[in-house]
Parts: sequence; C-alpha cells; structure tokens
Amino acid sequence: MDKFKIPYCETDIFSDLMLDYINQDDKIKPFINHFPNIDNFSRQIEEKKHHNIDRISLVNVLLKQNASLNLSDCSQSNINKLKSNKSFTITTGHQLCLFMGPLFVIYKIISAINLANQLKKKYNKYEFVPVFWMASEDHDLQEINHINYFGKKITWNTNQTGAVGRMSLDGVESMIEEYFDLIGESFDRVYLERLFKESYLNNNTLVEATRFLVNQLFGKYGIVIIDGDDKELKSNFIPIIKKDILDSAFSNEIRLCSENLENHYNSQAFVRDINFFKLSKGKRELITKKLAEKDIINFPENLSPNVLLRPLYQECVLPNIGVIGGGSELAYWMQLRTVFKKEKIPFPILILRNSIMLVAKRKLNAFKDLGFQIANIFEEPHFLEKKLVLSKGDITFHDEKDALKLMYETLINKTSDKGLHQSILGQLKKNLNYLDSLEKKIIRLAKKDHETSINKIRKLKEELFPENTLQERYCNFIPFTLKGNEQFIKTLIDNINPLDANFVVLSY
Repeated sequence: MDKFKIPYCETDIFSDLMLDYINQDDKIKPFINHFPNIDNFSRQIEEKKHHNIDRISLVNVLLKQNASLNLSDCSQSNINKLKSNKSFTITTGHQLCLFMGPLFVIYKIISAINLANQLKKKYNKYEFVPVFWMASEDHDLQEINHINYFGKKITWNTNQTGAVGRMSLDGVESMIEEYFDLIGESFDRVYLERLFKESYLNNNTLVEATRFLVNQLFGKYGIVIIDGDDKELKSNFIPIIKKDILDSAFSNEIRLCSENLENHYNSQAFVRDINFFKLSKGKRELITKKLAEKDIINFPENLSPNVLLRPLYQECVLPNIGVIGGGSELAYWMQLRTVFKKEKIPFPILILRNSIMLVAKRKLNAFKDLGFQIANIFEEPHFLEKKLVLSKGDITFHDEKDALKLMYETLINKTSDKGLHQSILGQLKKNLNYLDSLEKKIIRLAKKDHETSINKIRKLKEELFPENTLQERYCNFIPFTLKGNEQFIKTLIDNINPLDANFVVLSY
C-alpha cells in the first residue's frame, strides 16, 4: 500500500479542541497531565508506579474472563506480566458493535498494540500491555445492532433491553446469513463466515462473542481483553462508588472543570449529581437518589458508572499510562482532570486515535489525474466540480467585475451628490449580480462538457464519505478483508503510528 499523510487541520473535520491538543496549545494544559509524545511517558510511568493497583485481583479476573479462549502465547504472557509493578497498560475501548462495527474500532485496537510496542523499544526495562476495554454495560442497542455493507444496513432485530453485554445472541444467525448472502462468493468468504459463526453462534452473550472475535483477530499481537462488568473489579472501586452515590462528591468538581473547558471549547458529557446506573435483568436505570451503603458494599456488580465515571473506574483497576480514543472521548476525559487530581489518581496520557481512509490506487490516481491534491478529497463535491471546470480554462468574470467596479468608482467621483452616489452603487450591485448569475450559467454549461470526470468525483466522494460521514465511521472491515484477512490487518499494523498526528490515506 502507498501511504499519504495529511495534517488534521487540512481536513476540516476535527474540533478546535483536538486541533489545539495536537498542537500542544497552552489552553489545554489545565485539562491534561502530559502531551502525547514518547518522552513524556517516562514521567507518566514514574507517577503510575506510586499508584496502588490490586494487580493480583486484576490478573485473576483476566484469567477468569479469558478462560474459554484459545489465548496466544503473547496474550497469555501479557496477562501474567501484569503481576509485576514494572508492567503498564495502554488502553482503548469501545461498545460491543456487531462484527467489530465501523473501521475505527479496528484502528483503535491496532493503535494500542503499536503504542505498547513503541514504548517497549524506548523503555525496555518495563513491560507494556495493550488492553481492549469492552464497554459491555452500555445500553444503547441502536448504536451497535447493525452493520453497513455498500449502502445496505443489516440489523440485528431483538427486543432485549439493558446492558448490551449481557444480552443473548438470539436472532444473530439470520443476520449473519443475510450478510453473507450479500457478499456472495469471494476469496475469503469461507474464513469470515466461519469466524463470525464461531463468534456469535458458539457463545451465549454479546460480551462473550465480542471477546472471542477480538481475540481471533488480534490475539497474536498480544491484545488483552477486559470486561468491566465484573464484581471483583468493581469491589476495588467501592470507595469511589460510595463517594459518588452517597455524597455526590464529584459533581461540583466536574462541573467546574467542564465550565473552565467550555470557556474555550464545547464539553462533551452532561454532569449529574450521581454518575451511576443500576443494573438488573433487562434494565440499566439511572440512579437519582442515594442507595443503602450496604447495597453498594455487598452488590457492586449491580452498579455501572456512566461515561464520566468510567475513566475513573478504569484507572483504579488498571496500571494504565495511556488512553487511546476519538475526539469526543478525549474531550470528556478532559472534564475529569481535577477529579483525578483530587483523588490522587494519575491522569493518563491521552492519545487521539488514528484516522485512516482506504482507497483503491486506481481511483486515487484518477482523482490526482484530474489535477487535484490528495488533501482535496475532503472538500465538498460542488467545490471540486467547480475547481475542475475552472482548471480547464478561465471562464470566471473576476477581471470584468474588477473593471466594472473601477468604472463605477470613476462615475461616483464625478459628483458629490450623496443621493446620486446611492443610485450609482445600486446600479453597480445589479450589474455585479447579473455577472454572478451569468458566470454560474457558464460554469453549469461547462460542467456538462466534463460530465464523465465529474461523475468520477461524485462516485469517489460517495465511496469515501458514505452518507456524508467518514468512511471509518460507516464501513466495516469485512469488504477490505475479503482478499485475505491477515494481509489487511498486517498492513494496518505496519502503517498505524499512534503518536503521529496526521490523517492517513492508504491506497491499495
């Protein structure tokens, strides 16, 4: 594959907060610990060394949760390494999207794997373990129950409610069949169909299926998979749970930090007095009033942190030094900086996940042959079409408009009557409007002469920005995997650098 890097600021799709974070703007400093560069991890390691983590409990939970998997030697070794206080984790996570969901979930996992390897090369006396945190307690089924395939949405039809990780997989088989009927015959269809059937038909719940699938795809690279929906893990979080539910101890701190962030940027997550849900069969209900302390102590597994307290939970149970996430994820971490400081929990280094666009080499070459730069792909189609037409000859009226303005300026200078000035300016405006209208008509006519090229632009834009969103937020990895899974994953491993803040275009 050929690799092209485009600065994020040239894509016009990233928030000011993320652009300033990438540029290490001083406005960001109050909301983070260290900026994401390789040297700053030495400071992060020193801080995390002194934070007490129950490593024995963590390893026991991981061994229990992954007992049914055929773990690679690398993943098994990584779990065991976590017993040592010289080992640290790099964590990413996501909801339990069916079939791995959109492409960026794959990118997040590979970013964690690659960063762990980069850190090992730099700090070889320590161990670094890539971790995928399954957001199994989320309850937004509509976000994870479907997959897109060339414009068709295939949905898992289920009436289940509550935490998605606890849901049974009834009905998924028909979805798999529908999907592979669409795929038809292909080089790697047999492998993929077997992979998904093993994942979703040989397991009982969505969290089990997701764990199996992630391990099959990334186990050889040492990924460690963790499910936060666990009583033993949550037992280590009880002091924080009690503070939040019984005393609303964090709401004012988070609000103040969020308000300070909002002085410059938009905050992401709404702040509540209590930031936990109550889990029960088929339900995940917002807690709005205090619970009995004994229920927190005896049944922590029934309590689920919301998006603002989950980071605190994660950092309490993992020896974590880095978090990889999208722009909105990193934004709500920044709302928590002062809470981390108050609780004396090291705030991890935040790393913006890699963004990648995959495009066929022949299509990218055709786009460049039309006279465009690769970065132009982010521009709106009508701008690209206008650029194309204008590149074939000057059909604009810039010179004529400038000459007209100069002529009317001369007319104005011939009289000092203010009323007449207004009349002259009104006539100038009418004439300029006429030239604008005439210019647009000429451009429309010229577009007809370049219809084939314009159709190429439109088709490429539709492919790379399906439904006007980024490819990585819409497309699944399967279409890119049909010609050989290992080659695709390995290519991404070779081309993703989590500390290189550029949008990457890969042509295949």
